[in-house]
Amino acid sequence: MREKLSYLVPLAVGILLALLLLWRLVVVERDSLAALAKRDKAAAQAASSVAAAVPAARSIAELAALRAESAAQSLLAQLERQLARRDVRKNESVLTFKDADAYRKFLARARQSGLNVLGQLDAFNTVRVGFDSLAALQGDLLQNAADYQDATANFTIQIPHAPPAEERAAVNQVPFGNRMLNFLGVAGDTSQWGQGVTVAVLDSGVMPDSTFGQGRIRYLDIGLGTAAGNGTEDGHGTAVAALAAGAAPDAPGVAPAANILSIRVTGTDGTSDIFTLSQAIVAAVDAGARIVNISLGGYGTTNMLNQAIGYASAQGAVIVASAGNDQAAQLTWPAADPRVVSVGAVDAAEQQVYFSNSGPQLQMTAPGYGVQTAWLDGQRVVFDGTSASAPIVAGAIAAMMSRNPGMTATQAWQTLQQYASDGGPPGPDPAYGNGILNVGWAMNRTDPARVDTAVSSNYYDPTTGEMQFVVQNRSGHAVSGLQLNVDANGANTPYSVPSLDVGATYVVKVPVDQASLEAAGQVVYRAQLVNPPGVTDAVPANNRKTSVLTPPPKK
Repeated sequence: MREKLSYLVPLAVGILLALLLLWRLVVVERDSLAALAKRDKAAAQAASSVAAAVPAARSIAELAALRAESAAQSLLAQLERQLARRDVRKNESVLTFKDADAYRKFLARARQSGLNVLGQLDAFNTVRVGFDSLAALQGDLLQNAADYQDATANFTIQIPHAPPAEERAAVNQVPFGNRMLNFLGVAGDTSQWGQGVTVAVLDSGVMPDSTFGQGRIRYLDIGLGTAAGNGTEDGHGTAVAALAAGAAPDAPGVAPAANILSIRVTGTDGTSDIFTLSQAIVAAVDAGARIVNISLGGYGTTNMLNQAIGYASAQGAVIVASAGNDQAAQLTWPAADPRVVSVGAVDAAEQQVYFSNSGPQLQMTAPGYGVQTAWLDGQRVVFDGTSASAPIVAGAIAAMMSRNPGMTATQAWQTLQQYASDGGPPGPDPAYGNGILNVGWAMNRTDPARVDTAVSSNYYDPTTGEMQFVVQNRSGHAVSGLQLNVDANGANTPYSVPSLDVGATYVVKVPVDQASLEAAGQVVYRAQLVNPPGVTDAVPANNRKTSVLTPPPKK
């Protein structure tokens, strides 16, 4: 019995060990199979993802191509509409590309595509092209749709075709003659005004004249030459430059010591275009001009002009442009851009000139009717238009910069804007912008002893049937004790004016009896501002203003 037990014990132990080993093998195999299955599943999923990614990537590329083609079709439709207009260069387009690489590729293939490169502005990846057939441009655009950012017509810049004229009451305009500087409040020795400042004149070319003296005109040729032609309008650039920086008594400018950078932008037909103008803006800024005057305009614009204006602004330059002479309720480009100092015209009685464009973007008004200035061959002419108004403001900016070392062109403009004479209804308005240029006030703004109170405007408000007499304090300190006497066809009424802070206005409103106006045919209003006793007004001439109100025309 004992022998059997001694035999059975080792046997049982061996069976137990065998069972344990078998269990271990089963568990390990199971785990291995599970791991293999997991790995195979992951591999299958990865393979499935790769397989799915191929058509997905193809779909993304196809979608991008479709989008590019759709954008190209939209550009072509836009271009065809623009080319149908009268104010564009025929058989021309301005093309902008998405990046420098796309731009270079186009330049390499342009001739082969049937496109003639007429001008380049590499900084903007933009090119001006001509073509015999629009089909050539259509083919290139559709075949290289992803490369294109913009494609527009090349709009002309000139005296444009006028939109419907805005209805305005008839006024008797008063010319300036040779009294422009007096109107602006310019007095004393101004011979150094503008010294060290360059005003770029983008126009028909500035010709030498005694009013410029020697050495103040510099010329930059962008492909149209530098000398003005002999056409009827080719003296335009000389007239404009003289109003900004003339020094002769018979052709005076606001900044007679400023330097002039003349860039001719008009061709033999007296017309320019968006591409040429944009090119000239960039060239002027790169040449160091911080004031750029543009007394030209048109009713079309492009992204290229937008970029050029943005470039000038980023470099600290101020563009001054004429609002247009079409009696329109909209401004021409580039004046219509809110970053541009747009200038309308007033006459010597501070009235908006009948032809001056207006609009909510208008920044300022300045002399622009019957202003004496230089012309070709030493001539002196009487100049009308917002073309005259813009350079007067440009010259005022140059004068402010020279009188205030360290002042930027933008700061100079902001100062002139702040110290402008209110015109028309009180506050900013579409006809006068932020007011009428007042160089004397801006230059003397820091003189605490100076007193200048004024009747800014006699304004009829047809919505209320009231005459509004606007009083403004242009002094160096607050003024109290003012009285405004309003005479209406011989009947005088005094009105007390409350204390006015520097630059503040006060409006005296007088109802208009329409029946009496109809019966009399007109009412003559004479407003007289009386300062308190002992106060000496620096500009007493602006304390009086006369206006004539007539019944509205019967329809």
